[in-house]
Amino acid sequence: MTPAIRTLQQLNIQYETLEYPVKHDGDYGANAAQALGLNPAQVFKTLLVSVDLQSAPIAVALVPVTEQLNLKQFAKTLQVKKLQLAAPHLAQKSTGYLVGGISPIGQKKKLATYLDQSAKQFETIYVSGGQRGLQLCLAPRHLIQACQAQWLG
Repeated sequence: MTPAIRTLQQLNIQYETLEYPVKHDGDYGANAAQALGLNPAQVFKTLLVSVDLQSAPIAVALVPVTEQLNLKQFAKTLQVKKLQLAAPHLAQKSTGYLVGGISPIGQKKKLATYLDQSAKQFETIYVSGGQRGLQLCLAPRHLIQACQAQWLG
């Protein structure tokens, strides 16, 4: 049981788990959508951002696997000059999860979390369950609750 699942159970949030075989080509979210036959617009990747490659992550953005995070716009949201994706080893250290399996739920260090507005159009969305090859299906409002997230955009 991952910290993400444990957190959802503690909060009495309904969810479903889906497992799939992992491809190790770096595009974990798109691979999850394809392997599970899901609409890629409903599958959200967990991105951690920092002000530079040596700095610890400062926030989490959840965007569809079909999209790229607009770092300039997200920097404005966070009221910082510049952002970049966090270095993988720092993302892993901050969350307690391996890259490719970073869940927005149950992270070791609590960071400001933002969910892309596009999630509102779906009854359920999919996010990493905290390990490679594991997705969680839940309502966007439940993800907001579990992560104490805000809407992005």
